[in-house]
Amino acid sequence: MIKFSIPTMTGDEEKYIMEVFHHKTSSTEGSFINRCNAWFEEKTGTPRALLTGSCTHALELAALLFNIETGDEVIMPSFTFPSTANAFILRGAKVVFVDIRPDTMNMDETLIEAAVTERTKAIVPVHYAGVACEMDTIMDIAKRHGLHVAEDAAQGFMAEYKGRMLGTIGHVGAYSFHETKNFQCGGEGGMVLLNDESLIRRGEILREYGTNRSQFFRGEVDKYSWQEVGSTWRLNEINAAYLYAQLLHANEINDDRLRTWNAYYEKLHHLEDEGRLELQKIPENCRHNGHIFYLKVKDLDERSAVLKYLKENGVYAVFHFVPLHASKAGKKHCTFHGTDTYTTKESERLIRLPLYYKMSAEDISTVCRAVEGFFKAG
Repeated sequence: MIKFSIPTMTGDEEKYIMEVFHHKTSSTEGSFINRCNAWFEEKTGTPRALLTGSCTHALELAALLFNIETGDEVIMPSFTFPSTANAFILRGAKVVFVDIRPDTMNMDETLIEAAVTERTKAIVPVHYAGVACEMDTIMDIAKRHGLHVAEDAAQGFMAEYKGRMLGTIGHVGAYSFHETKNFQCGGEGGMVLLNDESLIRRGEILREYGTNRSQFFRGEVDKYSWQEVGSTWRLNEINAAYLYAQLLHANEINDDRLRTWNAYYEKLHHLEDEGRLELQKIPENCRHNGHIFYLKVKDLDERSAVLKYLKENGVYAVFHFVPLHASKAGKKHCTFHGTDTYTTKESERLIRLPLYYKMSAEDISTVCRAVEGFFKAG
């Protein structure tokens, strides 16, 4: 069986983890944490990058930084993971969903402004599959209405919008290094990008139990103390060491995933030309990162049939998010503004094919033959 996902391994992870044990620095502000933070600041150009325990933690920190309170509204797509909504609902917000674009599965930027009310506090674009939302339009809406923007770039590291890295365009960005992502921490991990310099000091305080501990370690204050209610959203040194081993191979990992993505596209494009399925679309102003290769079939019934056929032929493929507004919690805490023209329909058509670092050409061909086999059999 060809697995859907295999965790990325460069071969250096164990070496760096053992270095942590050797130096006995398995704290939450050690050498590898600092190296990772500095690497991301240099790579992305953000003024402050901070490792967190998960992308969820990064989004929760964004909600606090935006001063989200009971009664506030936050606009986002329904086609996303529950963490995107949870982070803001936990602060008392009502989540307002808008429909997606069928070409990218991202929030339709033309529908956002109509969903803005006097209670709207923030917009949360989700860069699905490492393909950028239309950020110029989103940032313009936010500026004109005095709103904050938190980019859920969980799937978007190393991808770009008009030459800018995803996660660096909004006021705050969030990355994920979960074991299913392109770059991993050996389990859970994430990062918050504080792109608005006015948020940096408070972001550090909130992440450090609500204390000014970071300022103390930089020698900016003579002692640290409790400043406001915060928590700990930090990653540990062992997971940071695992991640750092992968960052040193960042371009190699990214290029390898793009080679697999391109191979899929070349081998399956004829099925789209024949009208059998639709392939993923990448807008001209976007550079994606090969995080996901998906295709769309006719409807939910055909998707179920394709997945069954692939499994029977040794390929483990999957569907993705069930739209949040259709869920029990979504119905309780959220509302859908406008019409669900594409969110449900397109989500029910989508199939994700196996894609991971160093996937062999033979396995790619096996997957493609299985996809072709379904449509030939039909």
